[in-house]
Amino acid sequence: MHTHNLDISIDKLSKIEGHADLDIKIRDGKLEDVSLRVLENKRFYTQAVKGKKAMGVPQLVSRICGTCSIAHLTGCIEAVEKTLKIKPSEQTMLMRKLTMYSLMIRDHALHLYFFVLPDIFGVDSILDLAEKEKELIHQALHVKEAGNNLSNLIAGRAVHAPFEMVGGFSHIPDQKDIPAVIEELKSIRQSVIDLSEIFFKCDWTLNRKTNFVGLVTDDFSFLEGKIHSSTGTVIEEENYWDHLVNVVMPYSQAEGFKFEGKDFMVGALPRINLNKANLHANTQKDMKKYLDLFPSENVYHNNLAQAIEIMHSIDHSIEILENTTFKKEAIVKADTQTGKGVGVIEAPRGTLYYWLRIDEGIVKYANLVIPTAQNLVNMREDLRQVVTENIDNGEDVIRKECEKLIRAYDPCMSCASHFLKIHWT
Repeated sequence: MHTHNLDISIDKLSKIEGHADLDIKIRDGKLEDVSLRVLENKRFYTQAVKGKKAMGVPQLVSRICGTCSIAHLTGCIEAVEKTLKIKPSEQTMLMRKLTMYSLMIRDHALHLYFFVLPDIFGVDSILDLAEKEKELIHQALHVKEAGNNLSNLIAGRAVHAPFEMVGGFSHIPDQKDIPAVIEELKSIRQSVIDLSEIFFKCDWTLNRKTNFVGLVTDDFSFLEGKIHSSTGTVIEEENYWDHLVNVVMPYSQAEGFKFEGKDFMVGALPRINLNKANLHANTQKDMKKYLDLFPSENVYHNNLAQAIEIMHSIDHSIEILENTTFKKEAIVKADTQTGKGVGVIEAPRGTLYYWLRIDEGIVKYANLVIPTAQNLVNMREDLRQVVTENIDNGEDVIRKECEKLIRAYDPCMSCASHFLKIHWT
């Protein structure tokens, strides 16, 4: 069936974080327009934190999103520390890595098991698989629970974690609780391999040449490194903003971005493309079959890349927990109360940027760039290709394929709506 004139509106896209609509306009059998509209209300966190004490701001911005709260907490903490010349201890950095790993395990599991697998199995919800795939349901719950328990151990809670703070942690893990967490992490490794096999066999394909951007770190810890792109650019974290150009999307509550004037992608796929050599040795060994697919331009491999990141997060967490005796430490104090600084980390959905200006301990300016906002332009161009490739297949197919693509990006619309352009002075 040839689709001559068609207006498709997908209201309230399902199985993503937050709320978004998609509008597609086809005229004379050709795609005229694709609009991905982020519907989350702006909550103006960058304005809300102005005038607040810098030490308390990380906990405030963690409320931007419950799903990504640890990422916002950690990214803002790093920005405060860089601004006030605070150098966290080696133990603090190990605990921070564990905190980020707990987030990756939990968050990626939520996306892959609960948001993506229903598409693969052709059902509305993973709960519809309760009879035919009972073991898969159990695995989903166990993997997500293991991430939660690691977060409880290190950071005090999986959402809005209370222990991580500027200059250190307010509590340290109880050594007697560590063996059980290690055993639980070991117990889910096979489940992650089983999950990876599903995505490895999945034949979904959308190849489009784009630029992949991400933070490259020595141990794939999502913290402290240099920003690399697949075009060969290598920049320091604090210079990231200089390479970004925001793109106004008048139909959306979120603005998009281009990197060095071109559309680009951040997230698990770029990280594996750029940095797979620094994955944990056990992950490289047991996930070799899947890693051999990378570098990849297939956006659906973002799902497989997330599964690989779950395994790395498990393996490096086990190594740290088995080789560390945690000791109570004093919180590192600031050398200054005035300055400006940048924090850059890798959140589950990609590179997260925080810029702060602090004067006498009070935040004067704040800017943040969210992974999903960075992906919006690239997502729009991928949607154009999806619609064009399926334009003769009818409305139902177009709807299905567009939703699959958007879910592959694992967007967080709640986070994306919080960008606010700052006039630098």
